Amino acid sequence: MRILLVLCGAIGLYGQSQYVGSTECKTCHPATYQRWSKTRMANVVVDPKVHPEAIIPDLSKKDPLVTFTKDDIAFTYGSKWKQRYFIKVGDDYFPLGAQWDVTNKVWRAYFTREGTDWWTKFYPADNMKRPTGPLCDGCHSVNYNIETKTVTEWNVGCEKCHGPGSEHVKQPSRANIVNPARLNSLEASDACIQCHSQGKPVTPQINGKYYDWPVGFQVGMKLRDFWELEDHKLGETTFTHFPDGTAHKNRMQGNDFVQSVMYTHGIACFSCHDVHGTENNADLLKPASVLCLNCHGPNSPNGPRAATIEQHTHHKSGSSGNECVSCHMPKIEQTIADVNVRSHTFKFIPPLATETLKIPNACNTCHADKNTKWAYDAMKDWSNVSVWRMQ
Repeated sequence: MRILLVLCGAIGLYGQSQYVGSTECKTCHPATYQRWSKTRMANVVVDPKVHPEAIIPDLSKKDPLVTFTKDDIAFTYGSKWKQRYFIKVGDDYFPLGAQWDVTNKVWRAYFTREGTDWWTKFYPADNMKRPTGPLCDGCHSVNYNIETKTVTEWNVGCEKCHGPGSEHVKQPSRANIVNPARLNSLEASDACIQCHSQGKPVTPQINGKYYDWPVGFQVGMKLRDFWELEDHKLGETTFTHFPDGTAHKNRMQGNDFVQSVMYTHGIACFSCHDVHGTENNADLLKPASVLCLNCHGPNSPNGPRAATIEQHTHHKSGSSGNECVSCHMPKIEQTIADVNVRSHTFKFIPPLATETLKIPNACNTCHADKNTKWAYDAMKDWSNVSVWRMQ
């Protein structure tokens, strides 16, 4: 009922506009469309019968984990860190039991263990009884219809972030399309947080099924009316969080970001990223080595309060240790096996936090051959670091 009431309120936001698909945007926005079409956002879900090259591993090589063939794969999912495989049975898709570790080039089992994600207690411990519709497809598509199990298009298309576009296609106007850049920073970031977070719907059960994505949400609405971020108790290590509240696993950039000072001060996801595509890693507006310096140059009111970046980091220019992301966005959040992605709290995690809270710190993430005492002792001699903040 709550979702229906919120959706009624969306009529004023979108008028009578319907979803039409990203190709309709190409005519007026050809350059943006071409950039977007090459991004991982546009290509995370691929039909290998149309694009056989999408399958990364060599399936002709036998592996005990791989109990399926190329012909069984209806969709591949992912290409950067891992690749998973969906099979179609009737009008549902189901995850197959092996995933490819892209970095290490090995097969690994794929199964969400009971007692990990909140929804596991509502689904049998069998991949073939866990359809991707309620558990995955709302984020992997535009306009997933929970009644018909159909989509306007697979992948993160234009209307995932801009809302239904039929009225805009008929008569282009700023008034009949949503542009996150014109929303306030909270609503703008909701466009990303809707999928880049761990949580559960405000109404998780609909018609007897449990959904792991914000059913009914469209950009421009208030995500909190549809979605609750994963709860966490400070001091506890859980499936999703370290004891200090930093995310433990991938796809939790939103959980991290909302507790950051950046978010509090009005920074939005697109302040750093352009999901239409750039030449930089993670579709950053600039390379990570220089992007942060737009706002955080030497002696900036925003910090760092030092004459040079080297004086702040105590690392040589050009080294990875001299990059802001190395200390303030360490790779400590697991995506598969030993492959980690960057945290998005932007907090520096001191070495002693590893001792007291068992959370990886930035120093020993790079200096893996050293221990936390070495890192702590080294920082005590830094004149610009408070010893109290390191404890």
